Amino acid sequence: MLTLFTTAKPFLGHIKVIQRNALKSWKLLHPDVEVILFGNDEGAAEVCQELDLRHVPEVKRSRAGSVRADSLFSLAQQIARHEVLCYANCDIVFMQDFPIACERVRQKLPQFLVVGRRTDTDITEPIDFSLQNWQQSLAQRAQRTGTLRFFHNIDYFAFSRGLYQQMPEIVVGRVYWDHWMLWKAMHSDCAVVDVSQSVCAVHQNHDYSHVPEGWKSVSTDEDAQRNFLLAGGRAHLRTIEDAPYRLTPSGIEKNSYYWLAPTKRTWRSASKTIRGAFRTGLWHPFLNATRSRRHAVGLKKDPRSAPTGPRKHWMDQ
Repeated sequence: MLTLFTTAKPFLGHIKVIQRNALKSWKLLHPDVEVILFGNDEGAAEVCQELDLRHVPEVKRSRAGSVRADSLFSLAQQIARHEVLCYANCDIVFMQDFPIACERVRQKLPQFLVVGRRTDTDITEPIDFSLQNWQQSLAQRAQRTGTLRFFHNIDYFAFSRGLYQQMPEIVVGRVYWDHWMLWKAMHSDCAVVDVSQSVCAVHQNHDYSHVPEGWKSVSTDEDAQRNFLLAGGRAHLRTIEDAPYRLTPSGIEKNSYYWLAPTKRTWRSASKTIRGAFRTGLWHPFLNATRSRRHAVGLKKDPRSAPTGPRKHWMDQ
């Protein structure tokens, strides 16, 4: 079966709601699933006792107080009951499609890493797990109102025990550590499988009030910068788009063009810069200069002309 492990933020306010939702959903995946919560943050011990989770209070942290990924993965692989482990952020709700996908991969590949895209969804209340159709209802809600994030957001790693033996002192909860994890697996000749087509992983939206400067801290503070250096720079960073394999309804298939992922990232970055320069330097000044004349002749944007199709997150534009 499966051992899931994580570390949490203090169980307060909205964060308490979504973390309890996530942990409860993991416990319901299978009677033999093991869930380990690392850290002694406020409320962690009480939640572990209530939900019958395994609690490991002590975990190594950076100088700034962030939990070290190398400590988490080393301890988890030492104490886990099962040979397949999964680290997931403590705001991800899993449903039955997740263990099914992991088992399908395990049956075909001796050593693997499973990753997938998440769907950002607004959830502010406890999920009623007593409802027989809670999974179907949540999946429909995520597909209807949520946002499927791009390849660079990596919130879970399911892997065969022994994959991550040597890790730098990178920390979770900051940028770059997750991208290094994919590079490490690929560099170790481990089969990396993208299960996005088979798994609906619901990320419960939240703010970043738990860090001093919000998202800016997550992406630029001391721990974020140190992660980048310890990871070895951009040469050692990968995203889900780099996965050489995909799990589809018909089975595991090769991602024939995974090697193009770095080129695609470079092109998207350059295109975004060019579009931004065009809007700032030409298009917006033109609109400002012609606004009164356009309005005088009735040339206003029709709100009904808004683009249709899947919503994009502002960071994925």
